[in-house]
Amino acid sequence: MDTQKIGNRIRKFRELKEVSIQDLSSRTGLDVDLLKDIEQDRVYPALGILLKISRALGTRLGTFIDDQISEDPVIITKENRSCETSSYRGKENLALKFYSLGRGKTDRHMEPFFIEIFPESKELDFSSHEGEEFIVVLSGQIQVTYGNKTYLLTQGDSIYYNSTVPHKVCSATNEVAKIYAVLYMP
Repeated sequence: MDTQKIGNRIRKFRELKEVSIQDLSSRTGLDVDLLKDIEQDRVYPALGILLKISRALGTRLGTFIDDQISEDPVIITKENRSCETSSYRGKENLALKFYSLGRGKTDRHMEPFFIEIFPESKELDFSSHEGEEFIVVLSGQIQVTYGNKTYLLTQGDSIYYNSTVPHKVCSATNEVAKIYAVLYMP
């Protein structure tokens, strides 16, 4: 999927729901200028931002990242993974790359991802949103700060937590870490 389509999808869905950009800003706590930049594809929205927007518009996260509809079961081979969204520290330093593993399943309640976590992720802000998260470390080392506690996880380790508590997931070293993550949003 071309990540440039995400902003356009958000704008179309917002207009379909007859929600002004100012109302969306109030509902999400996000700046109007940031929302405009996202809708005009000048900024790639981080996952936390996409979650806030999807909640505010009363839809699931996948509405903005799905580029096709398919029947069960949904299979995404390693070779066919595509980057759905990325997070940046500043405007140019890549911090996280998200690959959706559930795209095409339109009735899903979980959002499974393969995520590459770059050293720049240490500079990202904390996130919190309704739901739960489950992470398994595939390679490298990650640091998970959950509330006021910090955990170091290595290959094969996992963590499961309530995502309403402020949390941050970042690379624990100067190497890229790879994880599988599942987000559940009731």
